[in-house]
Amino acid sequence: MTVSFLPGDRVHVLTLGTGVVRQVRSRGWYVVELKGRSVIVSGATLEPAPVARRNKGPVGAPQDAHEPPAPVTPWLDLHGKTAAEALEALDGFLSDALLAGATGARVIHGRSGGTLKATVHARLVRLPAVSRFRLDPRNPGVTIVEF
Repeated sequence: MTVSFLPGDRVHVLTLGTGVVRQVRSRGWYVVELKGRSVIVSGATLEPAPVARRNKGPVGAPQDAHEPPAPVTPWLDLHGKTAAEALEALDGFLSDALLAGATGARVIHGRSGGTLKATVHARLVRLPAVSRFRLDPRNPGVTIVEF
């Protein structure tokens, strides 16, 4: 019996460990995020992951050791770059983040002058993969991007 998985399903990859399906490919292949990396694996090497039980200790107590870490939001620091260099770096960074299955990213452009911020925002407006973006309310030198 063949089991199929959907993006977001927790799976166990034989000999590698437990991860999360990020993308379903054709002919039974999957992109699985595993230990901070994306790997492409055959569906024949996957099985449903056992349900992780949460530690019933006090608030703030460590979670079960088998539970994957919270996803890390990728970030790009554009300090010291010209507008042209910033656009080149931004395009490559966003492409890599999307391919890695990130749901968002942070772009650090700084607060002084506003040229890099304006350049970054002008590019983000035109990208169909970006669902929305906004300045970080705690730091106006950072733009939070959502895919």
